[in-house]
Amino acid sequence: MPTNPDLRYDTGATWLDLLATVGSAYGPAPVDRLGSVELLARWLERQGLAPTAAPDDDDLARARELRELLRPLGLAAAAGRAPDPAAVEGLNAVLARDTPLQLTPALSVAAPPTAEAALTRIARQAAEHLAGPTAGRLRTCDDHDCGMLFDDVTGRRRWCSAAVCGVRHRVRAHRDRAAAGD
Repeated sequence: MPTNPDLRYDTGATWLDLLATVGSAYGPAPVDRLGSVELLARWLERQGLAPTAAPDDDDLARARELRELLRPLGLAAAAGRAPDPAAVEGLNAVLARDTPLQLTPALSVAAPPTAEAALTRIARQAAEHLAGPTAGRLRTCDDHDCGMLFDDVTGRRRWCSAAVCGVRHRVRAHRDRAAAGD
């Protein structure tokens, strides 16, 4: 899988942004945007989860494993299907490693000490989203080349990004109309 540093932060939730670290995940040529420890560190920092200790190769592997564990759970929820029990069990194993949050004297949440702690926070967010009242807002992008999961807070979105997949859809529709008019 090629690597691409164009990370996305527009899905509506950190755990969904983690899923978006694979571009064209459902197409013939997926692109792993989380291709290095440095990109993982940058992604965690942008998410407000920069750990105190720098991530390493094991953390990158854990991030990819969590991403692929969450994907079928999110897709099942978006489709209104029961999740695969093995995926639920896998997520529960990650959640078992979760540690309590700590507050700073300024009443902000302390940075996670490790990348693994940051990933368990992401797993917790996913579990709360999947099991909570917002689960019904999960959607998959209507673009057949994308299919990315996103949180549709408005209940009206069709694409993960109007500026990317929405534009691509409109361009295709215009080309189709132009070809039919010839």
